[in-house]
Amino acid sequence: MLTKSVLQLADVKKIAAAAEAEALANNWAVAIAIVDDGGHLLWLQRLDGVAPISSHIAPAKAKTAALGRRESKIYEDIINNGRTSFLSAPFLDGMLEGGVPIIVDGQVIGAVGVSGVKSDQDAQIAKAGIAALV
Repeated sequence: MLTKSVLQLADVKKIAAAAEAEALANNWAVAIAIVDDGGHLLWLQRLDGVAPISSHIAPAKAKTAALGRRESKIYEDIINNGRTSFLSAPFLDGMLEGGVPIIVDGQVIGAVGVSGVKSDQDAQIAKAGIAALV
């Protein structure tokens, strides 16, 4: 039987704080979502000034990254390269850059999704959060 790490609340708070610090350092208004490996929401925060829709997009990106066990950008690239039938993939609603899996000892234990600025900046914030943990 395999052993796998799981996110604890302290871990989630550490990731969220680092992601928020990255966003604030760049003066970016975003929503930050953190999910477990099943895509279940553990954390959502919406910084001042971000569009309300971002509070729906960020968790969707995180869920996509967790369930797919890869960055959500990969799915965006697949679709943009012409495989539009991938839009019918079940349970994947956030197929936009900005969802990044949290990988510990080779296992996906969750993901961070960010929405509110340019997609590569969303991903930058998510990765900064994850870097505080791993």
